Amino acid sequence: MAAAKKPSRGIRPPTPYLLLIPSTIFILALFAWPAVRGMLTSVENPGGGFGWENVRRMAADPSFWPAVRNTLLLIVIVIPLQFALAITMALLLRARPRLSGFYFYAWAVPLAVSDLAAGLVWLSIFADQGYLNSLLHDLGISDSGYEWLSYQHPATMLMAVVIAELWRATSLVFIILVGGLSVIPKEYDEAAQVFGATLWQRLRHVTLPLLRPSIQVALILRTILAFQAFAVAQALTGRNFPLLIGETYQWYSVRQNPQVASAVAMVILAVSMFTAAVYLRALRRPGVTGEAR
Repeated sequence: MAAAKKPSRGIRPPTPYLLLIPSTIFILALFAWPAVRGMLTSVENPGGGFGWENVRRMAADPSFWPAVRNTLLLIVIVIPLQFALAITMALLLRARPRLSGFYFYAWAVPLAVSDLAAGLVWLSIFADQGYLNSLLHDLGISDSGYEWLSYQHPATMLMAVVIAELWRATSLVFIILVGGLSVIPKEYDEAAQVFGATLWQRLRHVTLPLLRPSIQVALILRTILAFQAFAVAQALTGRNFPLLIGETYQWYSVRQNPQVASAVAMVILAVSMFTAAVYLRALRRPGVTGEAR
């Protein structure tokens, strides 16, 4: 009896690679090439050639290090608060209270508001003749009001920017976490309740581990966008509260120096990529390392 012939493997069709071509072109055109061009521009000397003159000018600028400090402060304060609020709102919505549909749309509305519009809204509240000082005057707490946005009060300037950013951008984290919670079966949480787990134990050992992919995405997006927070702080404080992204605008548009502006932009890019790598490593699922178990 003749042995059965083995099917010939033949040549693999190139379809999977062809499908990758559009996304590859998109990444190269809209990310890789601008990033390379920005790196080259940041080290171009005004007289020709390449060097570190632009980096030295950037670091010597009196607004640069305050901008670094303010940007890091904003991220360290805003990101944890946003995640605490977003997780709380998402869990409340998952419990299906009355008017849950209204709550969802009310909490998601700031997502449709532009950065500048949000800054102007909160400017009307924190301005010297704004709604907050008017309320304090009407309650008899303060006759002359308080200069919340004065350069003499950096703490209240930071507070105003933090509150405005919380109102404007928490909805983004909220939407991502709601999507993540919607695919987690409720049976896991119910089983934990049957075995006597408290709310905190269920949140720590059941909900948050299953929500890790959504938290990872939200953290990366929100941190990158926090580095780009410009319009809100600009509308509220102007140059009294400098941020890194605002320094790129100042160098490029006001001082007409694209080389130093590119150097500041490269700092933002480097820190953003480093932060994203830390998030990806810290929130990596156990066992996803490529090693045999």
